[in-house]
Amino acid sequence: MGAFARSFDQPEDTTRFANGEERFLHLLGVKVGLATFEPGWRWTNDLRPLFGTDTCPVHHAGYILSGRLHVELNNGSTLDLSGGDVCDIPPGHDAWVVGDEPCVMLDWGGKVRDEAAAAKRPVVQAEGVSR
Repeated sequence: MGAFARSFDQPEDTTRFANGEERFLHLLGVKVGLATFEPGWRWTNDLRPLFGTDTCPVHHAGYILSGRLHVELNNGSTLDLSGGDVCDIPPGHDAWVVGDEPCVMLDWGGKVRDEAAAAKRPVVQAEGVSR
């Protein structure tokens, strides 16, 4: 395969939810997301209704581009993430934006992430057509 470039400004699909959105592209067979969580976003408030689970069932592997995110895992441990941090967040967690700046995260959780996402949440194409 030759060189290529893609932009999240023209994603393959987009999921919009209360207080945020995630844009998706495929890279080397992996779905990569660029998520923006606005101040006030919290998984249990804004995404739990879409997933129907008590905590997030998705495995995230990512990089925080900007902002701050607090994560609480089901086992009681916590993570405080901010711009420049690389993270691995297993399924079974809650998370929320800390402060008044959006948290922007590049997320390439891979197959585990895709399977949970396909089973639990609606996907909206960039053109706004649900599938």
